[in-house]
Amino acid sequence: MKAAIYGGKRSVLMEERPTPVCGEHDVLLQNLYASICGTDVAVYTHGPGTGHKITVGGEFGHETVCRVAAVGREVTDFRVGEIVYPYPLLVTGDTRRAGTIGGFSEYILAPDPKPGKQLYKVPDGIAPKTACLIEPFTVGTRAARRSEPRQGENAIVFGAGTIGIAAAVALKEFGCKQVLVTDLSNLRLEKAAGLGFATCNSGKEDLKAKAMEVFGRARSLAGETADADIYIDAAGAPNLIELYQEMGKIQSRLVVVAVLAGKRPVDVLAMTYAQHALIGSGGYMPEDVGMVMDIMAGGKYDIASIITHEFPHERLAEAIETAARPDKALNVVINYGL
Repeated sequence: MKAAIYGGKRSVLMEERPTPVCGEHDVLLQNLYASICGTDVAVYTHGPGTGHKITVGGEFGHETVCRVAAVGREVTDFRVGEIVYPYPLLVTGDTRRAGTIGGFSEYILAPDPKPGKQLYKVPDGIAPKTACLIEPFTVGTRAARRSEPRQGENAIVFGAGTIGIAAAVALKEFGCKQVLVTDLSNLRLEKAAGLGFATCNSGKEDLKAKAMEVFGRARSLAGETADADIYIDAAGAPNLIELYQEMGKIQSRLVVVAVLAGKRPVDVLAMTYAQHALIGSGGYMPEDVGMVMDIMAGGKYDIASIITHEFPHERLAEAIETAARPDKALNVVINYGL
């Protein structure tokens, strides 16, 4: 099989490696589409240690959808030809490889998988190209769930990338009345607007003024502000916690899902007086996978519309470089051409 190997900063190698062979209880997965994650972009652009634990000389890629290519003779839960979503944390049997399951190679071996644990069967109503977005959408959905949204609340999402848009969609499905998505990329904001969300280019517009226009007014420690109950950080800009503390209304909450290493200042006294909540969100649970599949199968949102570029497997490096351009791309996928 052709295996995509991480060669270090700005290096991807396509190598011929043996196709895995199923044991009695194993399932062989053939990748159909793979989506490029921001962590893939980070480790490609900046080198090892800047994304998932992707090691030089190893396979990588984790946002994928697969076809069952072969099953071991004792396997009864899966059939050849079924379309499945592999859960990166568990599918290889090695939790250290959550970001390196081989989503950019042609095949993945799933040792002794169970339905709803290592592998999730994709409903017929979800096209494979859309299904490769299940993984990032579950991350965004988890972030929305962590905000404990209530019916009729308002929310602001920082970042119109795949996870930010996923969080916005989930917030609406959880019952939020209005969601405002903010970013610096007009292209990404246009995609968010196409899905029905209010948008703000915070590099050109006053976010607080725009949010007050969209949501109405409420009280913060500093005075009048926007009536937003929930903030989601899916952008990872260093100043967003500070911005939230300046802008957040009394008893609002911020969920941080964007991966940004290092410490950030928090005004604990202001947090106490404002009764703000600062919440972390990472990964997802089976309930999030089920919700994402229901959203995708329901057809209410044109999820595939956020895919701006599609590349063949052989042009993986070019695809990652394209994904690194938020002014030119939103979601970039690899098509294995099967």
